[in-house]
Amino acid sequence: MTKPTPVALLPLVLFLTLFVGSGLWYQSLGKEFAFYQIQAPVAILPAIVLALILGRGALQSRIETFVKGVGDQTIITMVLIYLLAGAFASVAKAIGGVDATVNFGLSVIPSSFILPGIFIITAFVATSMGTSMGTIAAIAPIAVGVAEVTDLPLLTTVGAVVGGAMFGDNLSIISDTTIAATRTQGCDMRDKFRMNFKIALPAAVLVLVWLFFQGSQAHLDDLKEYDLLLVLPYVAVLVLAVLGVNVLLVLFTGIVLAGGIGLSNMDDYNVAQWSQDIYAGYTGMQEIMILSLLIGGLGALMKAQGGLDWIVKTIEGISRRLGAKEGSNKAGELSISTSVALTNLCTANNTVAILISGSVAKDVATRYGVDPRRSASLLDIFSCVIQGLIPYGAQVLLASSLAGVSPIELITHVQYSWILAVVALLSIVFAWPKAAAKATA
Repeated sequence: MTKPTPVALLPLVLFLTLFVGSGLWYQSLGKEFAFYQIQAPVAILPAIVLALILGRGALQSRIETFVKGVGDQTIITMVLIYLLAGAFASVAKAIGGVDATVNFGLSVIPSSFILPGIFIITAFVATSMGTSMGTIAAIAPIAVGVAEVTDLPLLTTVGAVVGGAMFGDNLSIISDTTIAATRTQGCDMRDKFRMNFKIALPAAVLVLVWLFFQGSQAHLDDLKEYDLLLVLPYVAVLVLAVLGVNVLLVLFTGIVLAGGIGLSNMDDYNVAQWSQDIYAGYTGMQEIMILSLLIGGLGALMKAQGGLDWIVKTIEGISRRLGAKEGSNKAGELSISTSVALTNLCTANNTVAILISGSVAKDVATRYGVDPRRSASLLDIFSCVIQGLIPYGAQVLLASSLAGVSPIELITHVQYSWILAVVALLSIVFAWPKAAAKATA
């Protein structure tokens, strides 16, 4: 049996140093999206080389370990889902589904409920699309316009968009964070959704109350026309996913439905354009797909060399020093939450954080008796909390850029992420919600 050792983690340290270090360097030069100038799939290559060098045994054996990690069933399934999720989001946006959904929502919102309404609309779109970045890109410009027309505080309005996007990203069954969390923990997406919802809903309700009082004097005029038919693909995907239909079938259905609506209702939309939109969706998922494959291989090498076992022991020790009783679920849950939060701070990418922490979380959950549904939920929640609060994360950078505000100022107005962090920590302290026993055949 391989002895647990921190030396096996040096490749991960190298990856984070290259990725985060380059981001800090470009940030000092004033580059936009500084932490994305050197993409993670490139920054990880030297780390993989180092992991191969540190391994014991024949080089061919080490390479085979890496390849097995890349070809792991969990990783390959994630890649297929990424492809279909990207294709659906691309086709639905191309036919005008995002604009229709936003304008429909605003048309039925009372003027005094605009700020909470923006949060709700953003949350719905993000839950349906499965992407916080795409949601922010679609809704933030509209929110900026709403703030100008209604004299609402700009930072509060844009903060509601970021918060709603993180709510949807956290809960969406087709989100890459959900895919990564459930696949690494070995649980069903529907079960993780239910567990997450019980924590996210109280946080969202508190945010809605706060937003209502912040924007109760607002008013809204001059809405654009919309076609309810264009909202159907999002509704269909959300309903089918919640009903427990296989996620690959759900996404394929969404692609066909959105494409069918575009072909039948848009004169300039044809099969060739539909094909191009699907491929554009594939291309949009290229980075996370490649990174998932490479992280799968790197993780396999670090695990084989004893690195992940060392992390488990270290995090368990920290949890006990924080006051968790030996053998309790709280120790495991605190370990899982701390691990993914710290990783996300370093990587500025919630999906990457889950992928890196997934194996560790699964080991901790097994040792401390944490239900896989609960561990997947905590992984997703705390990664999304951190992602919505770091000024160098893609979501905050995009929203602040579109609104023309400082990302440092903006994170102080993303109330949902702050409140969700508190509610999630309280859920650990009070051991709620409990994972109900699954029925057996």
